[in-house]
Amino acid sequence: MSANIAMVALVGVLFAAGVYLLLERSLTRVLIGVILIGNGANTMFVVASGPAGGAPIVGLTPVGDMSDPLPQAMVLTAIVITLGVTAFLLAMAYRAWQLHQHDDVQDDVEDALIRRRAELDEASSSFDDSAGGTLDEEGADEDNGDSASVGSGQSHGGMS
Repeated sequence: MSANIAMVALVGVLFAAGVYLLLERSLTRVLIGVILIGNGANTMFVVASGPAGGAPIVGLTPVGDMSDPLPQAMVLTAIVITLGVTAFLLAMAYRAWQLHQHDDVQDDVEDALIRRRAELDEASSSFDDSAGGTLDEEGADEDNGDSASVGSGQSHGGMS
């Protein structure tokens, strides 16, 4: 059994174009990229399933001439998954267009802050260097030897 080279090349082109479009900021291009990758996966299942055969019904087709129904079921499943993801991305792109008149994905404020601190080689405000490089838990009680009462005289989880 040899695979059709044109179909294998088509799978490669669909995946390459889909990945390229997924790396864009526009949700419309991301949507098209997801569709291309979904179609590439479906084509890959068809190529991997081998040559066409008879209907897989015992008694109607000889066992050696039957086609494998598993790749067909996987293609149907992939179509349904691609349809769901496409509908979700289409709704997101439409909502982004309603709110901002464009569908470009914006940088997250926290990501920009982390990037800026990394460029300046600064530590974040929640980093506690005295504790051996662990993160300081916000709102955690200080262990100063007196665990019976904290702040207002209330006990926190211990016996008083």
